[in-house]
Amino acid sequence: MLRFLTAGESHGPVLTAIVEGMVSGLPISASYVNEQLARRQGGYGRGGRMKIEKDQVQFLSGVRGGFTTGSPITLQISNRDWANWSEIMASGGEAKLTERVVTRPRPGHADLAGAIKYNQRDIRNILERASARETAARVAVGTLGRRLLEEMGITIVGFVRRIGSVEAALKDNWQANELKEKANNSQLLCPDASAEAAMMKEIDRAREQGDSLGGVFEIHAYGVPIGLGSHVHWDRKLDSRLAGALMGIQAIKGVEIGLGFTAAALPGSQVHDEIFYSPDLGFYRRTNGAGGIEGGISNGEPIVVRAAMKPIPTLYKPLLSVDINSKEAFAASVERSDVCAVPAACVVGEAVVSWELAAVMLEKFGGDSLEEIKERVKQWQLRIRQV
Repeated sequence: MLRFLTAGESHGPVLTAIVEGMVSGLPISASYVNEQLARRQGGYGRGGRMKIEKDQVQFLSGVRGGFTTGSPITLQISNRDWANWSEIMASGGEAKLTERVVTRPRPGHADLAGAIKYNQRDIRNILERASARETAARVAVGTLGRRLLEEMGITIVGFVRRIGSVEAALKDNWQANELKEKANNSQLLCPDASAEAAMMKEIDRAREQGDSLGGVFEIHAYGVPIGLGSHVHWDRKLDSRLAGALMGIQAIKGVEIGLGFTAAALPGSQVHDEIFYSPDLGFYRRTNGAGGIEGGISNGEPIVVRAAMKPIPTLYKPLLSVDINSKEAFAASVERSDVCAVPAACVVGEAVVSWELAAVMLEKFGGDSLEEIKERVKQWQLRIRQV
């Protein structure tokens, strides 16, 4: 079973993750992971924290000579801003607990609910872990999954579909490489250049008004074989696992697969994908309303998932709140924040989708080494062509 655990605070010394169950022999390098970490930090509309941090991963175990060994992998990302917070965030009795105290919960954050749940009078003890800074660790972890998928011939492409009221147009005939190139050449990971320009104007207006913007990103997975996931239990359904992973990203409030909510407004004749067969292709579809998943099982078509990100709740024009100690009304406190982080969330989305697909690949095909699982995937592909 492939699993991971992350630890660390936004202004702590490091973010750490431990990965268990990765096969041996997988080629991986710190520079490859760092490319994805840099993508997470980019994007028009990001805030001041991105000017401080330049995320770099270190492998502390489980990788030797550029290959995984099969033992647990420890990844670490240092927080450069720790130098400015070491006295306040220290773990010992020397910590300056009376400095930078937060008692004014921000609407839309975990601040108030978390402080009540964990009986904290300083909201910093909540917001440090609730921060989206934690997603840097998940991007590093998910990149290991991405590398495994690449070895299996699976390509993950993410892009921004909407920011605010502006939605990108996507051509049906764009192939994976073309879509990936167009998105990666955009400051907003948006493959539609005209929509990107309009999105940037909306972000500029929100910044001027002290406001923030959310949006929608979309992830496509090409080359996914038939048979990942299962119909037999709710928690083994591939769509259930992908939706849960995406909803676990900070600020995500909705997930769609395939047509998603659009399907609710259409008759079945316009929703379901007719099945065809040819000796060269085997079973195939001419449409993909199901988003590559039927009955919780991948059906061989590209996986298509979409996630909606709410506007970042930290505003430079603060909303009203109430001090948890004095109970007096105040404008909510302001922590350093972005105006729009949808492109960053898209990169995190790619990572968590990659991880879940890698996990179900290992569950389906098993194996302790890369060579073993590749051989099993090859035999499966031959088998399903003979059905």
